[in-house]
Amino acid sequence: MKSQKNTHVTLQQVAEHAGVSRATASLVVRGSQNISETTREKVFNSMHELGYVYDRVAANLRSKSSTTVGLIIMELANPFYSELLIGIHQTLDQFGQTVILGTTFDSCTIQDRLLSTMLEHRVGGVILSAVPGTSGEAVERVRRWGIPIVLVNRILPGTQCDFVGIDNVAGGQLAVEYLIRQGHRRIAFLGGLAKLSSWQGRKQGYDNALRQAGLEIDHSLIIESPATRDCGIELIQRLLSIPNPPTAVFCYNDIMAIGAMMKMKEMGLTPGKDIAIVGFDDIPEAAIFTPKLTTVSSAIRLMGSHAAALLHARMENPDNEPQNIVLQPELIVRDSCSHSLSAMVPPLDKNLI
Repeated sequence: MKSQKNTHVTLQQVAEHAGVSRATASLVVRGSQNISETTREKVFNSMHELGYVYDRVAANLRSKSSTTVGLIIMELANPFYSELLIGIHQTLDQFGQTVILGTTFDSCTIQDRLLSTMLEHRVGGVILSAVPGTSGEAVERVRRWGIPIVLVNRILPGTQCDFVGIDNVAGGQLAVEYLIRQGHRRIAFLGGLAKLSSWQGRKQGYDNALRQAGLEIDHSLIIESPATRDCGIELIQRLLSIPNPPTAVFCYNDIMAIGAMMKMKEMGLTPGKDIAIVGFDDIPEAAIFTPKLTTVSSAIRLMGSHAAALLHARMENPDNEPQNIVLQPELIVRDSCSHSLSAMVPPLDKNLI
């Protein structure tokens, strides 16, 4: 007896029956040329067997929104994200795609709401700088809807997604090794939160450089905090008030470093002479502030460009294996740590990289 057709069969059910992703099934019903004949036949057979009825109105809505990409970041007040957005926009423009922007302010609740809203608006894909503590389920929910997602800057362990970021370990090590070559032995690591993958990487680079130089890691010189200008202002004052203060500070990001230098100048100190400061990211303000900030470049716009290109490729070929793009950092030497202490301290026992 022929099975009764169900006019309410979903495309997800068709995809599962055919053994493909929902995104692949969607490409088949939309007539994409990027699908093999074998896969196309499997999907059509499942559609026929299950009695799937193609919803042309919904398909038109999906087609219209497929040129829209959701971008979810922490905030635009941090120039890092402004630069990231520029890189994403410049690349998506080449593909005729536009961005719907949402900001989380590092709130999981806001992030979940933004993801739901973007799903409702049928975005063609999502670029996500994930809030610390984001569950893999939040990402999987997006993928179950057949919507590609690319993680940028922050890793989510256990997720099978495309990712673009910077080699934070190498960046932290570059910064601290430079300070050691300048003669510094007491080097603080200021700001950022340990729950962030980026903090963990930069802290690992900090540790690596000190250990390879035969220097002890003084945990009193490692201070966590939100990576804001105000925290940079507050924490540098605390660091300089302790007995035997550091002669150099590696800041989690440029925003904190600039805050720290602002406070130093207010205290009558000269960054780069009285204490060396190194940041991370190379935001535009780093080259404008006086003194100009020595920093580690995150290649922010390039990161955004790669994320956009990865997402576009995923939207075109949803069944490809996930890709990880890890950019290599570059140390940008400017004035905030130009004063060498090498003549004032004994030489190291080991050769530095």
